[in-house]
Amino acid sequence: MSDPTTAEITPPPVEPTAKRLAAEVVGTFVLVFGGCGSAVLAAGFLDPDGTHLGIGFLGVALAFGLTVLVMAFAVGHISGGHFNPAVTLGCAAAGRIGWKDTPLYIVAQLVGGILGAAVLFVIASGQEGFDAVASGFATNGYGDLSPGQYSLLACLVIEIVLTAVFLYVILGATDDRAPAGFAPIAIGLSLTLIHLISIPVTNTSVNPARSIAPALFAGTAPLSQVWLFIVAPIVGALIAGFTYKPLFGALRSATAGSTVAASNG
Repeated sequence: MSDPTTAEITPPPVEPTAKRLAAEVVGTFVLVFGGCGSAVLAAGFLDPDGTHLGIGFLGVALAFGLTVLVMAFAVGHISGGHFNPAVTLGCAAAGRIGWKDTPLYIVAQLVGGILGAAVLFVIASGQEGFDAVASGFATNGYGDLSPGQYSLLACLVIEIVLTAVFLYVILGATDDRAPAGFAPIAIGLSLTLIHLISIPVTNTSVNPARSIAPALFAGTAPLSQVWLFIVAPIVGALIAGFTYKPLFGALRSATAGSTVAASNG
């Protein structure tokens, strides 16, 4: 007869790599398609008589948060529910996932993000007069490409700070000391808050896959600035990943490279 105490503390079996990568592809696809799709298709929607029916900044912020929340519940127990190269690197820095697994996760996230942007582009192109370059296609930017014309330095700082905040929430919500079962809610709401703060500044990245994917369809200007939305989220994530344990104490043991697996398990 097995020892129930041992059974409770034994880490759950790690899912096969292919299943974890498939979960990351699907999760990142939904994040980009749902979040960027809300901005492209619904943020400024007008009905035929000119009445504004769009969801605006608040709706877009909620859409991004909801995509992470629902997909964390859906597949977080398989892959850990990263859906973001910065999250994967931050979790590796915190010891939640092996460094050897990070390249595969990042490739899967980029594939999922690009597929999400491609499907969104096909749908958006079905509207007469749609122009991904002219509309911006939910890309991120600084200076002239910032929604509020914010400087490069301002955009760099806000992306670093908010990505670090996002990682602290992820690591804290999935710590053994946190209430079990609520991590996806906390993580999704934190991403909503992050968007409410920073949509006017950068259109909100905190996720290199989210930034790269739509930029591929929006012309050379967004692509020329996408470096910031790769570098800043990675810097913010690594800051949080390397400082979480010194600041707040021991993490739970790493299992399945997870951010939300424990809360769903």
